[in-house]
Amino acid sequence: MAKYDLTARLIAQMDCHLALPMLEYLQERKVYPDEQILEGKISLLSGTNMVDYAMDIHKSLHGTEEVPADMVARRSEVVERLRSLQEAVGPIVAFLSNPQLVQELRADKQYNIHILQERHRIGPEQIEALYQYAKFQFECGMYSEAADFLSQYRALCTDSERSLSALWGKLAAEILMQNWDVAQEELNRLKEIIDSNKFSSPISQLHSRIWLMHWSLFIFFNHENGKNGIIDLFFQERYLNAIQTNAPHLLRYLAAAVVVNKRRRNMLKELIKVIQQEQQSYKDPIIELLECLYVKYDFDGAQQKLIECEQVILNDPFLGKRIEEGNFIRVPLRDEFLENARLFIFENYCRIHRCIDIGMLAEKMNTTYDEAEPWIMNLIKSSQLDAKIDSVTGTLVMATNHVNVHEKIIESMKNLNARTYMLAKSLVDPGHAAAA
Repeated sequence: MAKYDLTARLIAQMDCHLALPMLEYLQERKVYPDEQILEGKISLLSGTNMVDYAMDIHKSLHGTEEVPADMVARRSEVVERLRSLQEAVGPIVAFLSNPQLVQELRADKQYNIHILQERHRIGPEQIEALYQYAKFQFECGMYSEAADFLSQYRALCTDSERSLSALWGKLAAEILMQNWDVAQEELNRLKEIIDSNKFSSPISQLHSRIWLMHWSLFIFFNHENGKNGIIDLFFQERYLNAIQTNAPHLLRYLAAAVVVNKRRRNMLKELIKVIQQEQQSYKDPIIELLECLYVKYDFDGAQQKLIECEQVILNDPFLGKRIEEGNFIRVPLRDEFLENARLFIFENYCRIHRCIDIGMLAEKMNTTYDEAEPWIMNLIKSSQLDAKIDSVTGTLVMATNHVNVHEKIIESMKNLNARTYMLAKSLVDPGHAAAA
């Protein structure tokens, strides 16, 4: 299902280092031929300092031990640049490596710069060299070292744009090291800065929000509370507007999060409204499944889309995360999605029909009769659904709730009495009513 692959759209809004794990996933799933994936990796690595890795991929791709002359020359440049930077950052790295000296620093950046200059002869040039060295380490794939140096640089940096750039780098490094809790904290810091209206132009701010949402996918689909996090972020007005304006493909991930998150079913109505607004901009089986169920009420179409959804999830680098359990490999989000999607189909079908053939319902839910019958029985018990299964005819019979006219009149009279009492009280005691 390469036609539903979003990798090209996603990596356009990401650092090339973040794109590499996505290509690894596609290669493992064999979504594209190996040669195409390897060429993509070499293209991405050409913008980094990971020359040895690029050489290994080139050898694997072409089946040779020879590497192009430009790669050899590039490697020499990287080694020479490393030596130059190590010399430039020597004094400040030595200072930051000494816990006793670091204790001299305070929260006041101007004070810290003064102390470094007066007591240790470390000036703005060395602080700038620290940023360049951290960036260099990141480009070499040394993410742990880069994260440490970028954090230390931000504690000394007084340039807001440079500090913001360092924060993006720190976030990327934490994501690549899979430190999801720390990455979540950095994501929140970055969001706070982006939303602070300190950008030179609204377009720049919009692009930053787009980048933030794309990068956040790594965190939200790995962090234990990620499904709530993506719903909270993507449904915020400014971020939802950014999705609708520049990145409607992100609706796939928002829709998947809403479907698997039973506690956030209240967001389903808002999601359907957005899907209808963007029906000309973006569609995939996950979006179309919800459209079939809640807009078109097309259960045959929903059945077909449910089959397609499984493959879309399995081939998606974020949705298809695998967990090994002994000799088995599970895809948790796939399992949760299919379970909840079947529940959606069941609920909607039962709203329309009073007597339902279980065999037909099982077909709509893309399962068998033997699997569907106990599943429906458990659902009736757990949700206290007013229905019963007729095993002889193989049907599910929904109870018809008739509204008692007398009860309805009594309830209306109760409300009328309450309103009459409040009106009379306000007429008798206008001062009290005004205070209230």
